[in-house]
Amino acid sequence: MTPRIDQFELRRRRCAFALAISLVAAVWVVGSAAGRDEEDPPGGPRAAILPIHAEITDVTVESLERRIKDARKEGVEVIVFELDTPGGLVTSSIAIADLIRNLTDIKTVAWVNPNAYSGGTIVAVACDEIVMARSSRMGDSQVISIGPSGAGAIPEDLQPKAYTPVLADFRTSCRLNRYNQNLCEAFVLPDREVWWVENVETDQRDFVFREEKMKLLGETEKPDRDKKKGDEEKAGGDSPAKPAVEPPTVDSPAQPTSWRLVESYYDPLLEMQEETIQPIVPDTQLLQMSAGEAEAYGFSRAIVPDEPELRSRYNLSSVIRIVPSWSEALAFWLTSIYVRGFLMIIIMLGAYVEFHTPGVGVPGLVALIALSIFVGAPYLTGLANVWEILCLALGFALIAVEVFVIPGFGVAGISGIALVLVGLLATFVPDEPGRSLPFYLPSLPGTLNYLKTAVLTMAASMTTSLVGMVVLSRYLPRLPLFRRIVPANPTPSEVRTEDPYRGLARVGDVGQSAGPLRPAGKARFGPMLVDVVTQGEYIEPNTQVEIIERRGNHVVVRAMR
Repeated sequence: MTPRIDQFELRRRRCAFALAISLVAAVWVVGSAAGRDEEDPPGGPRAAILPIHAEITDVTVESLERRIKDARKEGVEVIVFELDTPGGLVTSSIAIADLIRNLTDIKTVAWVNPNAYSGGTIVAVACDEIVMARSSRMGDSQVISIGPSGAGAIPEDLQPKAYTPVLADFRTSCRLNRYNQNLCEAFVLPDREVWWVENVETDQRDFVFREEKMKLLGETEKPDRDKKKGDEEKAGGDSPAKPAVEPPTVDSPAQPTSWRLVESYYDPLLEMQEETIQPIVPDTQLLQMSAGEAEAYGFSRAIVPDEPELRSRYNLSSVIRIVPSWSEALAFWLTSIYVRGFLMIIIMLGAYVEFHTPGVGVPGLVALIALSIFVGAPYLTGLANVWEILCLALGFALIAVEVFVIPGFGVAGISGIALVLVGLLATFVPDEPGRSLPFYLPSLPGTLNYLKTAVLTMAASMTTSLVGMVVLSRYLPRLPLFRRIVPANPTPSEVRTEDPYRGLARVGDVGQSAGPLRPAGKARFGPMLVDVVTQGEYIEPNTQVEIIERRGNHVVVRAMR
């Protein structure tokens, strides 16, 4: 007989079963969570992205110093410099490279996104690593001269002075970050012909100049007589003669060596073997690399197309982006040549209007504000120094002494004008590396070009100001706004005072002295008693006198003859 289970016992068993299932589920959830905590890696390093865009100037240096300090305050362990720049000042680029190399406690990464030319390459190779976007390029770091006619090559006599700081900086970065020095020189010097060779026994690859390549491969140049003989044969036959300029030819190696030219390399961008074009840098070009070439040549570590890929590559737990502040962007704009030229025009026109409308004050205030911006913006961005501001202050002081203290115009005025011009021009010119004296004549091509730009800007501003002064002198008094600020000059009838003698005592009138004139006294002209004065003579009372001069209330008389 089958035992029967009552309804109460059935409900009790169901509750116990549900409770057991709940306990098993709770244990499984806790266990799986604990397992995930043990398996998941701890949070990766924090990073900060510092964009370097547009032209590299002293403003960029000041901005990066501030942003690096902010990144340190955030406790980041990786700083990524996002590069999209055509380059800029040599001194500023080297200063940024020094700043990056001194970050020994922070990993630095150059993210070329999309281009880092010239000074941007100097900054990139100073970082611990380089990664590049898919469509990106870097290189072409030759020092050039920017003048009124555009970009040009450095004069031959100035090339050692111009190239030495750049080559020295590249060599420093090459030693620290293990880049090939020959390739870095090919960034700067167009006469560096670089070949890519490999050792078939050890699989070692190296980048060498032409002479070293010929030595490793056992090649020798053909003698001149062989070349001359071949040219004569070509010229005497039916075929056309060779062109006058040809690359030097080489003989095949007398015996095989373990070195050979690299025939192909793997391009990670194309994901295939790419044929190597030798030499990889001809002696008429500068080295410029794509993302695939940069990775094949040992510069770039990876292709990073976007920020998520950057996070994944370096296992970053968080990324903050520290961009230039609005004040830094404003300072960069205020230090541009066009804005500074416009400020100089405002300064000169404001001073002109102030001198021709004494007592108004508004044009003088505008000129003073423009002068403060003209000098203050370069000072805040590091383009100008204290001595330049002192030079301007001393120049204005000498001009004030000449105008208000010393009569005429001489040494003080000329010296003041010269100091003002020197101070204004100096605010355009950045410092040269290694300079110890405040006053110096620029010698590097970059600073010389800044000086030329300063002279042209000042000359153009002064010429425009002179034209503006002529226009203002003709049309300014007619403007309604000017008439409201400066009232028109009064007419003679408006400035004429009321005659206290009511039309009497005019020049030529005859009267009688009312008392002795010693020489001043009183004389009667009709019913009016007038204060008079003689020309120094004594006149007895009741003597007829004649008025010979009158200026307002001043009446001069003499005795009638």
